Amino acid sequence: MVKKIIFWLLAIIITLVTIVYQRVTGPTYPIRGKAYFDQLEIPYRLPRSHVTTSDCPVTLIVPDENVIGYVEYRPYRTKELWTRAPFKRDGDKITAYVPPLPAAGKLEYRVVLFDNDRDLEISIPQYGLVVMRFRGPVPGPVLILHIVVIFLGLLFSVRTGLEALSRSGRPQPLALLAFIFLFLGGLVFGPLVQKYAFGAWWTGFPVGRDLTDTKTLVALIFWGIAVVMGRKGRPARGWYLAASLLTLGVFFIPHSLLGSELRLTYPTPTY
Repeated sequence: MVKKIIFWLLAIIITLVTIVYQRVTGPTYPIRGKAYFDQLEIPYRLPRSHVTTSDCPVTLIVPDENVIGYVEYRPYRTKELWTRAPFKRDGDKITAYVPPLPAAGKLEYRVVLFDNDRDLEISIPQYGLVVMRFRGPVPGPVLILHIVVIFLGLLFSVRTGLEALSRSGRPQPLALLAFIFLFLGGLVFGPLVQKYAFGAWWTGFPVGRDLTDTKTLVALIFWGIAVVMGRKGRPARGWYLAASLLTLGVFFIPHSLLGSELRLTYPTPTY
């Protein structure tokens, strides 16, 4: 009994750590940092994901009223001219608004701040550009179900692996639950979220290169094999452990890596 409690606590802790990791990594997580304008420290949090239904606000706290600037942006992977969105001040807060693109469209941008009186100018980030992807609005219940069910799949996956380490353990029922939750979260609610957000049910293998879809498929295949191998009480602890470790590794691949991307094309100007 004590061993089971310890195994459940370990499984919950590992799952929570994975949730936090997924939350703070990946190409849609805001870029955070600090910039320095002369001796003024400016913390920033630059968005890399926004809905298609509204302009995206880019906000900074800049107490010095002599500092002004703009957000410079253009569609990603294009040679379009840069467009500038000026910051507007409200007390210490300055905000610029970037207009949305269609679902899965991306743009690249940077923040430029300057003070003409002191002849100072900085870019945020200092090197490179921020890439932002736009998504369609996803109904709250659909998104919540997807998140809850997929992480229940991870929880039971980890718990199955721990159970497989014990010679007296019974990992078969846990493995079946892991497979069911991963199937529902990854192949039912996952594609539904994808459809709402980016207009496509599936963009992983074999039709695309979305790692989120593909890694889910790989994990499910391994769990399917493990469940089949463990039917009728056959020894399959190695399969359960392998599927559990593989699934954990899959969840440590940042979410939305190589995700849906709308390639925008523009007519070549004629003169």
